[in-house]
Amino acid sequence: MLLGLQGATVRFGGRAVLDAVDLGVAEHEVVCVLGPSGSGKSTLLRVVAGLQPLDAGRVLLEGRDQTGVPAHRRGVGLMFQDHQLFPQRDVGGNVAFGLRMHGVPKAEQQERVGELLELVGLPGAARRAVSALSGGEQQRVALARALAPRPRLLMLDEPLGQLDRSLRERLVVELRELFGTLGTTVLAVTHDQGEAFALADRVVVMRDGRIAQSGTPLQVWQRPADAFVARFLGFENVVEATVAGPAADTPWGKVPLPGDAPQGTRTVLVRPAGVRLVPVGEGLRCTVAARTFQGTHVAVRLQPAGAPRLEAACPLRSAPEVGAEVGVEFDAAEVVVLG
Repeated sequence: MLLGLQGATVRFGGRAVLDAVDLGVAEHEVVCVLGPSGSGKSTLLRVVAGLQPLDAGRVLLEGRDQTGVPAHRRGVGLMFQDHQLFPQRDVGGNVAFGLRMHGVPKAEQQERVGELLELVGLPGAARRAVSALSGGEQQRVALARALAPRPRLLMLDEPLGQLDRSLRERLVVELRELFGTLGTTVLAVTHDQGEAFALADRVVVMRDGRIAQSGTPLQVWQRPADAFVARFLGFENVVEATVAGPAADTPWGKVPLPGDAPQGTRTVLVRPAGVRLVPVGEGLRCTVAARTFQGTHVAVRLQPAGAPRLEAACPLRSAPEVGAEVGVEFDAAEVVVLG
């Protein structure tokens, strides 16, 4: 294990912003810590970097306790959301900064800078002024600078947060390929679930300073640990229900369940893909309250009488109009009993 956190705790004003967190990151693994503002994810990053002291617990790097080890001696790279490039230095001077601090000979610095700029898609840009770069180009320079000293662990703080959507989606694919090529071990924090799921080998969801769930992107998406994780991931069809046999008694009526569902009082998630529209008179009667174009489908908000709203995912051509009356049935394969 390259990185280990054991009972990591940080308190601000008596409140635990990081609450006895245990986390391991294996060599060559890409882990994304995901959570809303105030969940403790950025504090976790600062703790590993040595920028925030622990009130309890410890940080291990390659099995060595980092207590008392200053940030510049931990051998980790850190890339911030706002780039923090040096405006008085050109691109090459920014990328070479860590190498100069480590006393790398100038010829070797230039070779490494050229190699990294090629890797991040900015070949021949060493003499360009950072002020002349676009946001995406500055992001690439910041990444090259963080990678230059060959850190054993690269940490990213909202790495693509300031970029527009199309550029962010393109860069996250490039980052994934780059980290795979280099074999880089990465710990990233973000509030953007799409970014985390596209980039990570493992996703860690945080809430109130604790880890709510950890697993592969597919595991977390298919089986959220609880209602908080499900709602944070954007699922709205989450209700309390009584599970008896192969069905759940919900505010929407009887909802069929996949086999071996835990029984009793439970929280149930119905994915939008599991809300099937049928002719009025069949299933649960609903009124279409709103519809939102999502590119590949239309998200349709449905209002049943005396029950919480439902979200359905409908094909573009068959999505009903606002105000239409429809029936709803449920697909057991898209229903998850949480917890």
